[in-house]
Amino acid sequence: MVQKVNMGGEPPAMAFPRRLDIAQVSVYGLSILSAGIFLMFPFVNLFHPSPWQRWMGTLHGFGSLLAMAVMVYAGHLAFPLLRGASSILPQMRTLSFWSAVLSFLAIATGNLAYMRYRAGLDMGGARAWLKENSPLGQYILMEYHEFTVLFTLPISIACAWVLWKYGDSILERKNQVVLAVTSVALMGLMFFAMGGMLTGLGIAKIRAL
Repeated sequence: MVQKVNMGGEPPAMAFPRRLDIAQVSVYGLSILSAGIFLMFPFVNLFHPSPWQRWMGTLHGFGSLLAMAVMVYAGHLAFPLLRGASSILPQMRTLSFWSAVLSFLAIATGNLAYMRYRAGLDMGGARAWLKENSPLGQYILMEYHEFTVLFTLPISIACAWVLWKYGDSILERKNQVVLAVTSVALMGLMFFAMGGMLTGLGIAKIRAL
């Protein structure tokens, strides 16, 4: 092998970062920054003039946002799980467990906010105001929000139980039906979580607590 000799005594040129490295750092940096900004969204409620909105809105918003993020991630991983990707099984068991925990947190804080939501019009209740001024917002957005988000808790508990009970054997041929049903349930979990977040934000935009 022939080595090139620097005859002029010039300092060796510094290696320029590869474009792949720059792209990778940029993607990770923007992803972390975007996630941080996204997670700060519920804290906007702290500027609201209503004390109920400041505390209940912040607690419920933060719990719901975390629950949705975990459930959406679990729902996306359900596609490779359905195809039989064994490497993600430990991650799926963990995600399904935390989906159940965060779903309970989101529903519990939502019930606290719901008490204020059901107050009468003389008390500034959002439900009474919506029925008076924007009935479609109540009968379409809130009715969907009230019932479908409750599905996330039993679905996440059932998926967590199945994934922990069957373990790696869920990928065996005899358990294909169980794998398919669990994967579809996780996809449904993602759908209900996103729908609940969208309708909740829509109601809060029309009339806050």
